[in-house]
Amino acid sequence: MILDKIDEYIRAHIDPEPELLKRIDRDAHVSTLNGNMTSGHLQGRLLKMITCMIRPRRIVEIGTFVGYSALCLAEGLEEGGELHTIEIDDELEDRIRDNFARSEYGERITLHIGGALELLPHFQDESFDLAFIDAGKEAYWDYYSATLPKIRKGGFILIDNTLWYCKVVEEVKNGDWATRGILEFNRKLTDDDRVEKVILPVRDGLTLVRKK
Repeated sequence: MILDKIDEYIRAHIDPEPELLKRIDRDAHVSTLNGNMTSGHLQGRLLKMITCMIRPRRIVEIGTFVGYSALCLAEGLEEGGELHTIEIDDELEDRIRDNFARSEYGERITLHIGGALELLPHFQDESFDLAFIDAGKEAYWDYYSATLPKIRKGGFILIDNTLWYCKVVEEVKNGDWATRGILEFNRKLTDDDRVEKVILPVRDGLTLVRKK
């Protein structure tokens, strides 16, 4: 398919995927049920680049999975910057901590195990410059609503999977709560005048939000 060729071409003409991240991605595909949840080469390099552009001091991430995206964000942080990442699946904790320990950027990351909606209220309001949301799609609007007060004015939120494998323009199947969650989020965000927003057609959609 032409899209596969375009993807291959892009990856061949951007910065290479760091070897550690390549191993983390491969391990996730081999030993977890949802290996495709890692950000991967293109999106990982984009996350690092966006972080370098925004130059945040503090980042919060909702949904760690195996730590791939957290390491990309941490790579873009300047010295002294910090990233707090929240993962609800405690069975992933040892794998995540091991991946962070293998990276020179791991010391910039603090891992929190638990539900984001329970943990986020404990962070000070407007204390983060950047957030990345990549968690359960059914609750995307809830995650966004809990995250926005924690972002400073002029700060940014990145939301992953907002085109959801093109399902947002297809008829929704019965029981497909993930797609319904994404559709609800996109609809509500469109009318949210507290922020500026744009959807980037990278992978299966990455929405960039700026808090006014």
